[in-house]
Amino acid sequence: MAVSVMAVSIAATPLVLGAQTAPAPTAPQGSMRDRVMAQIMGDGKNAWTPEQLDTMAKLRDAAVSDPYALTELRHLTDNIGPRISGSPQAQQAVEYVAAEMRKLGAEVTLEKTSVPHWVRGVETAELVTWSGQAPGTKQKVVLTALGGSVATAPEGLTADVIVVNNWQELKALPPNAARGKIVLFNEKFDKQLAAQGGGLYAYGDAVQYRAAAPVAGASVGAAAVLVRSVGGADYRIPHTGMTMYAPGVAKIPAAAVTAEDADLLANLTSQGAVKLHLTLTPQTLPDAPSYNVIADWKGTEHPEQVVVVSGHLDSWDLATGAIDDGAGVVVSMQAIHLLSKLGIHPRRTVRFIAWMAEEEGSQGAVTYMEEFGKDAANHIGAIESDLGAGHPDGVMYAGKPELGTWLQPVAQALAPIGGETLRSSPETGEDIAGLTEKGVPSFAPSQDTRFYFNYHHTPADTFDKVDPRELGENAAVMTVLAYALADSKETAPR
Repeated sequence: MAVSVMAVSIAATPLVLGAQTAPAPTAPQGSMRDRVMAQIMGDGKNAWTPEQLDTMAKLRDAAVSDPYALTELRHLTDNIGPRISGSPQAQQAVEYVAAEMRKLGAEVTLEKTSVPHWVRGVETAELVTWSGQAPGTKQKVVLTALGGSVATAPEGLTADVIVVNNWQELKALPPNAARGKIVLFNEKFDKQLAAQGGGLYAYGDAVQYRAAAPVAGASVGAAAVLVRSVGGADYRIPHTGMTMYAPGVAKIPAAAVTAEDADLLANLTSQGAVKLHLTLTPQTLPDAPSYNVIADWKGTEHPEQVVVVSGHLDSWDLATGAIDDGAGVVVSMQAIHLLSKLGIHPRRTVRFIAWMAEEEGSQGAVTYMEEFGKDAANHIGAIESDLGAGHPDGVMYAGKPELGTWLQPVAQALAPIGGETLRSSPETGEDIAGLTEKGVPSFAPSQDTRFYFNYHHTPADTFDKVDPRELGENAAVMTVLAYALADSKETAPR
């Protein structure tokens, strides 16, 4: 997941059997609520026959029990490793996933795109002056460069630290108060909100500082900026992610410090002057060639009509990208695997896409829209998984309100794994946002994100953070929904 955040608008009113939609408070006879209830109880028309609903059940059960997604994820993470765009590992992942899709009998295309090639270098920091310092000592500060950051001088820079908690405090500083200094933006990630299921909201509040801190800091003359790591992680691990620069504004080095070190700096600067020695040596190399991996499981009646199942193949370089977004890639691979294994050929084409460079600007998605955007009318639906591998309680959808009613039979097919919830959302994924904007119904698993931001973009985003059962449940949502969209009698409302 990159800087852009999905602002989820939940419209969920419980109905019988646990399914959720957004009916009017008072429902007259013959209303949408009545039609929804008729579909749930099997008394009304829907877009799928009993045989197709049975197929959904078979796909659901197979997805939960089949180890394919877990095996593929272990290889992507443990064997190939971090997959930052432009890296040899990213290219290896492209070749590996393409080969795996060919083995399944899908028609594979490598769609060439141009991606950023930013390489992390040395990143160190230490306090050299502070109140109460023992003579001759220094104190280590744990940090990591933000994606796209420029470098300090090779020998680093030493400057006073000034701490602000928000944009308002920065604006309220006296003139020249920050000039030549290192400014720390100490916006705290709301752990309680995340624990209550509002991780996306907590992330949205905090990530703006990661994105805009260099421009804001440079505007007041700062020599460099630090941001408090965006996430709920304890254990003194930093959180990277893309930052931004603006034309006409000086580019200054930018790094994220751990929450514990942000607290340390806030405490010490309240007592007196604090000097920090900061060294960052990243490089921004020329853009590199790379690829989206596209694999089509061809439809039998309307092969020109496609349903996208997708995740982004790139990851940050601090870890192996298990939850962001290896999990999204492999549950999408699982959809093609199960269609192949069970010999299922829907009316329409199911198109797997492993997007490239989502973390550094979604260049792969831009390339796809340049090539296929004009064919948006033949995109029947688009699904993206980019929120990890936590238990899915159902499906998020972006599009016409009628989608909630239309999807009720699908929700019931997912009910045995606790996936019957339907949630309306303005967007469902960064890479499919262009399709959403063109009116294509778009979808994502509605996942438990309480722990996602503890690991997201940190050195802890590794294979062990994925629960095999929950990964299978996510594969079930992806596969059942993809089949339902691809084989329905009529296409999804749009």
